[in-house]
Amino acid sequence: MAGTHIKSLQLEQLTAISPLDGRYQHKTQSLSEFVSEYALIKTRYEIEIKYFIALSKNHVARKLTIMEQTKLLNSIQSFSLQEARTVKEIEKETRHDVKAVERYIRTIFQNSSLKNAVEMIHFGLTSEDINNLSYRLMLKRGTHEICIPALEKIVDVLLGESRKYKSLPMLARTHGQPAVSTTLGKELVIFALRLQKEVTKLKSNSLFGKLNGAVGNYNAFYLTFPKIDWIKFSENFLKDLELTPNPATTQINPYDDVVEYLQALQRINMILVGFNQDMWRYISDGWFVQEIRKGEIGSSTMPQKVNPIDFENSEGNLQIANSLIEGLSRKLPVSRLQRDLSDSTTIRNLGSILGYCLIGYESTLSGLTRVKPNQEKISHDLNHDWAILTEGVQTLLRYHHVKDPYSLIAGLSKGKVISEQEWNTWIQNLPIDNKIKKSFSTLTPSSYIGFAPEIVDKTLREIKKLQKMPR
Repeated sequence: MAGTHIKSLQLEQLTAISPLDGRYQHKTQSLSEFVSEYALIKTRYEIEIKYFIALSKNHVARKLTIMEQTKLLNSIQSFSLQEARTVKEIEKETRHDVKAVERYIRTIFQNSSLKNAVEMIHFGLTSEDINNLSYRLMLKRGTHEICIPALEKIVDVLLGESRKYKSLPMLARTHGQPAVSTTLGKELVIFALRLQKEVTKLKSNSLFGKLNGAVGNYNAFYLTFPKIDWIKFSENFLKDLELTPNPATTQINPYDDVVEYLQALQRINMILVGFNQDMWRYISDGWFVQEIRKGEIGSSTMPQKVNPIDFENSEGNLQIANSLIEGLSRKLPVSRLQRDLSDSTTIRNLGSILGYCLIGYESTLSGLTRVKPNQEKISHDLNHDWAILTEGVQTLLRYHHVKDPYSLIAGLSKGKVISEQEWNTWIQNLPIDNKIKKSFSTLTPSSYIGFAPEIVDKTLREIKKLQKMPR
């Protein structure tokens, strides 16, 4: 309402607008070092300093003493939060965040032995030369240092549970209906393999960089120092940052690599969404029981409840992460002519994406550490209806050349629940030879698991191979 006084609250966990910095701050704070505003300023500072050192080594800027170079490199590691605050104060005047970093470095040089090299700071660069490298390094470092280790913990837990329960018979469902027997370990190892495949791909994904001036042609570089191979200089500089050189760009380094990188995370997230939903159903069916922790409340009105909140929390946050990924995937590849600024505000959400991913990963892991299979209930539900064996019966009858066994079995079993006793009676009443009937004597829901344990063992070996692959 007009004239209403709006109270300005100091930013803290309770006043933060985003749950990433509010409710879930304790879960996302490890990412601050890599993808926060402070991290962005520090990474820009890092690139500017390393670029200046590279200019010196290539005789563009004056030669640095060993002490000067060491001091500059050390300043990257020691770059503090207070220094970032100083840069932000400069930005209030410049209204340009990269220029603010440059001006801050100029003040450092002015007060040191490097005051005669001040004008070589940011030599020939456009701000996008700094930004495209900064965001990619932030994305790569945040993912590799924080998110991938969390995913690897999930895979490790799934591997342990898959191995432990590889022979535990369990009812499989297709279309939500009883199908045939499987094992708990085999169903878990499927998710472990899917996750490990995508994590392996994510680790090997290349991110590209560009350092080539205003519209990507090295115009100012070539004009000033025409005898220097600036293309080679740029390639070497980018490789030192562990980025792949992009040979042809506008002022923008096309974001196709970033989109591909994010979509790898998106696939991982969808695998985990599926896993969370399956675990939710298994808990609902009583096949998994949750640890009861003293003092925790499942419902404000129903005291008996222990809700699968970790898996639900993970599902929700991973969906938010994927929504942001989808938005950036549509926006980032498009730039008007040689550049427009609409990507500048959207790319800042990389930290939010990793934040929601991390909350999801940690919640899945928390959920896994609080559940264990209820083997009695799993066995009860598996043996509740022996009609799940009809697939095996009709297939074996085909082998014995019984005419149209599918229709025969369907007529006797479809839509019915068959107990063990009824099953044995049913088998005896089948219009088939007694010798064939004897072949069914060892067939039970618990024994009808095919090669499930062997599949687990083989898949575990495959995952171990993937885990040993170099990055």
